[in-house]
Amino acid sequence: MASLNIEVFDAKSSKKSPILLENVATSDTVLSLKKQISSKNGLGVERLSIRLEARGKNVPDEKRISELELPPKNAQIYVRDLGPQIAWKTVFLLEYAGPLFVYPIFYLRPSFIYGADAASKPIHLAVTIALFAHSFHYLKRLYETHFVHRFSNGTMPFTNLFKNCSYYWGFAAFISYFINHPLYTAPALGSLQIYAGLAGFVLGELGNYSIHILLRDLRPPGTKERKIPYPNSNPLTILYNFTSCPNYTYEVLSWVSFTVLTQCLPAGLFTLAGFIQMKIWADGKHRNYKREFPNYPKNRTPIVPFLC
Repeated sequence: MASLNIEVFDAKSSKKSPILLENVATSDTVLSLKKQISSKNGLGVERLSIRLEARGKNVPDEKRISELELPPKNAQIYVRDLGPQIAWKTVFLLEYAGPLFVYPIFYLRPSFIYGADAASKPIHLAVTIALFAHSFHYLKRLYETHFVHRFSNGTMPFTNLFKNCSYYWGFAAFISYFINHPLYTAPALGSLQIYAGLAGFVLGELGNYSIHILLRDLRPPGTKERKIPYPNSNPLTILYNFTSCPNYTYEVLSWVSFTVLTQCLPAGLFTLAGFIQMKIWADGKHRNYKREFPNYPKNRTPIVPFLC
């Protein structure tokens, strides 16, 4: 069995003495390499990023040493400490649980927020429907995080927890404050606007869930296998004929519809912020699909059919 001696340099500081790994089997994986480095520098495996160049890209755990094309002599790699890590699933559960508890406070305890007289004010139908729609959305996200999603990466930087929670929890409070305010202005078109918004919201939620189920079934449990997604028998997955990330398309539809339903500017700002971020993610995934699969459908756009 072929083996190598590999010098492991710190990606941030080349002045540090390298770690020498002796007789590393070329059939071993990068994950196995991380475990050996971890035993020497004391850092957890999840904190380590293996690179072929100091500023290069992270090498996937499943790659074998032979695939790295290291020279038989003077083989060198770089390791970067990613800092304290936290499981993706934990972050998602916490960031989605916040809005589920924050938003109803303004509806159920208005006197705490708006003053003693607020509890006696009438509550518009749109306000009540918005409460159930918003709560359903985050209940669905919690359910999908626990039972549906299969994460390709196990962890993310611990600091992301505070950034993500601040975004979701903060926007939930911002939106809820205005929708549940005693001076809330009802939608201009009345019931027509409310129920049209609700119908769009339900369609977006069902479509988003359908795409997540399709993506789950596309990846066998415990693997990072990637395939080109195509529509299945569920008609809501037909968007895969037009976009690379229809789950984001449906997500945007849900929040556009929620904005129509509530006629609330903060909800519109949340929708815009979400669309900008999802467009960035969709562009990246679209490029990766085209790079990885030469036969990737050319008519697909990243997130908005026929446009972008």
